[in-house]
Amino acid sequence: MQQMKRTIAIVCGGDSSEHDVSLRSAQGLYSFFDKERYNVYVVEMKGTDWQVFLHDGTTTRMTVHDFSFKEDGKKRTFDYVYITIHGTPGENGILQGFLEILHIPYSTSGVLVEALTFDKFVLNNYLRGFGVKVADSVLVRRGQEKKISKKEIIDIVGMPCFVKPANDGSSFGVSKVVKPDQLAAAIRKASLESDEVMIEQFLEGTEISIGCYKTKNKSVVFPATEVVSENDFFDYDAKYNGQVKEITPARLPEDTAKRVAEITSHIYDILHCNGIIRIDYIISKDQQISMLEINTTPGMTPTSFIPQQVRAAGLSMTDVLTDIVENQF
Repeated sequence: MQQMKRTIAIVCGGDSSEHDVSLRSAQGLYSFFDKERYNVYVVEMKGTDWQVFLHDGTTTRMTVHDFSFKEDGKKRTFDYVYITIHGTPGENGILQGFLEILHIPYSTSGVLVEALTFDKFVLNNYLRGFGVKVADSVLVRRGQEKKISKKEIIDIVGMPCFVKPANDGSSFGVSKVVKPDQLAAAIRKASLESDEVMIEQFLEGTEISIGCYKTKNKSVVFPATEVVSENDFFDYDAKYNGQVKEITPARLPEDTAKRVAEITSHIYDILHCNGIIRIDYIISKDQQISMLEINTTPGMTPTSFIPQQVRAAGLSMTDVLTDIVENQF
């Protein structure tokens, strides 16, 4: 008897500024999945409006309470959810908690890890305790901006520095500040995206990004991608509008590349991650490796970092996704 196909939801959209970017990742994932093995549907979320894209080109509303939908008059449910939301609620543990209640396996790490990695300030301070090198930073909460002075900020992080939303997965709201009198405007800009703003020490060097996933039987760290932005830093336009040169594998000394892979694998294990993660680093001239942030739902368009790295490793995105799904059954 032929085994029934598992039914997979690729969940995209969400409620952050990167809603539309997430839709592009969903289309990339849909193209990568093995359709002979799985029944695959794209599900778009926006607030409580969840819709399923059917194979005939139409859409239908999802029944939220049990994550089901109707097709050809029949109720259908999902065996597995691949989350590709960039931002809330798919990158901060909210959707994961909902799926835990329904006992539906999903592609990302669990609730605690997702919440932890979503908050850049908390994550950095947590990993620092495990010996991971990170930039010095200051946290400013919305409405409490006057509790810390410019001088106190500069004494901790120096100048120039970066001001960014502390708990949002996007590149919106990020500023590079080179003069103290630019701080207030940069904080206001970041606070439009997040209630908490992180002011972070500027680290000079080569920016790289590297993906990793593990199953019961294997540990895979992909070749790193070197990020050479045409802009002052790797902002939204650089990331999504092509204003960047991406070099995979990154031009790193062999020893540095090996250490980056080891650190990435170690962080994956510290956090007990699941599925594909992507970690961004700065490599200084003296080859010191500093972690910038972790992305637990990395972009998945054909030109995104992870598909680039999978190709550079001589692997297939289809096989990688099958590994990740089957690891939980």
